[in-house]
Amino acid sequence: MSTREKSQGTEKQKIASSKKDQKSKKVDTLITSLYNQKGEVIKKINLPKEIFGQKPNPVLLAQAARVYLDRQKVKTASTKTRAEVAGGGRKPHRQKGTGSARAGSIRSPLWRGGGIVFGPKPGGTPLVLPKKMRAKALATAISVKLTEKSLTIVDKLEFKGPKTKKAVEFLGKSALKDKKKVLLVLPDKDETVVKSFRNLQKVGITRALDLNTLDVLKFPGLIFTLEAVDKFKERWKSGNKQSN
Repeated sequence: MSTREKSQGTEKQKIASSKKDQKSKKVDTLITSLYNQKGEVIKKINLPKEIFGQKPNPVLLAQAARVYLDRQKVKTASTKTRAEVAGGGRKPHRQKGTGSARAGSIRSPLWRGGGIVFGPKPGGTPLVLPKKMRAKALATAISVKLTEKSLTIVDKLEFKGPKTKKAVEFLGKSALKDKKKVLLVLPDKDETVVKSFRNLQKVGITRALDLNTLDVLKFPGLIFTLEAVDKFKERWKSGNKQSN
């Protein structure tokens, strides 16, 4: 093979590899609209597919919701074991000759009024979901919202002062104005924004670092600020580094 043919072959390989890289880049990102406070589309932005492009997984979402709900319960139910039940110090009857089964205490779990075996105790053992499964469930829930067009991203939220009227105007112009409830995800706690929305029963507020699967499932609509999306990306990356 001549040097010219070799050079042509290498050029073809470079072109093929560049095409593959372009395809992989397209696959790794999702394109969505970015809105302003007036509800107008400013531009298109790319979102990482590993976070916002997960496939639906109802079993994982149900499992995650069950764990979160279990941890919110105040477990005060309590039963007494045979060591805690009062009475039963002496043997009920002699060992032999009565025709009845032998018994050592009237507080045995076999007797009425006796102790309870494996009964509930305050606190109990909480359900646990592994860290990777928690992250996967959250990303799946957010991806489902994006697929259903129940998630919008706003460039920023700025109010000169705490005004509920301004908050109502923002919701009326947003793409999720028909949703009964909306969760607003902020990068950090902003007192002006919180005070503007806190009197609205249909709105919930949380930070990107505090967002969990149950919050996403409870609210039909989800509104991220652009900075909150960046914070969530950082949270995802740091979580994956620690788990790896």
